[in-house]
Amino acid sequence: MRRIDLHAYPGTQPWIDSQGVFVEALGQYWGRAWEAETEEQVIEKFDEAGVEVVLVAFDIESVIGAPPCSNDYVTSLRAKYPERVIHSWGAVDPHKGEQAIAEAKRAVTELGVLGFHFHPIMGRYRVDDRELYPLWETINELGVPVMVDVGTTGMGAGMPGGLGSRIEHAHPIAVDHLAADFPDMTIIAAHPGWPWVDEMTAVALHKGNVHWELSGWAPKYFPDQLKKDIRGRLRHKIMFGSDHPSLPYERIFREWEELGYADDVLADVFHGNAERVLEL
Repeated sequence: MRRIDLHAYPGTQPWIDSQGVFVEALGQYWGRAWEAETEEQVIEKFDEAGVEVVLVAFDIESVIGAPPCSNDYVTSLRAKYPERVIHSWGAVDPHKGEQAIAEAKRAVTELGVLGFHFHPIMGRYRVDDRELYPLWETINELGVPVMVDVGTTGMGAGMPGGLGSRIEHAHPIAVDHLAADFPDMTIIAAHPGWPWVDEMTAVALHKGNVHWELSGWAPKYFPDQLKKDIRGRLRHKIMFGSDHPSLPYERIFREWEELGYADDVLADVFHGNAERVLEL
């Protein structure tokens, strides 16, 4: 069965560097060193797992001063390893204003990114902040999708003050507002959205332009209602992502299989919905 991983980070040194002060906190959160791998090591993991990935760029430079894991970098990996890296999510830091808008245009027209990923908690914004609407208007005009993290994160978890990050920035209601204001924009909510899983379910069901990928969470810990909804009312909304390198692929796929879904349900999750919605 084809497996499209919609949410994979490079795991290399440029990606580690882009997280700045959050690196130590992430190592503590995941209980292992948060260290870079070579490009070859990362691609070997994708090969072994049999996944085709959409790599995610990362930019929170205005918040922590760290250099971005740039759009140029992730698209260069797509060019070098096309058999595994089938596309890329670009990243722009919304706080950069006109610079972010210019970079969004360049990333689509010159680099050919699939769309853009946003991490509201680490970036310290809500996607429904009216000050960011010029950026959303630009992305909407470009005709590309966005992926927006919902729910809590390991970034800063357990650290004093969460290193300044606020989990309410990633509340699903912000996605609901964005979807209502930009009905032609395809929005992929990323991660299960805990502690607001029910709220995220409501948004996905209510807004036809909102879909949902469940990366960064061990499948066996999905809430019971979500497990039922994946085979039922959310079947054509749910997509697969890993949040690589957060969890090993072997564990992720084993636990998906242990949920007991029929092959046709897993086919929708692992590739069918992404193929249909994002034309991958």
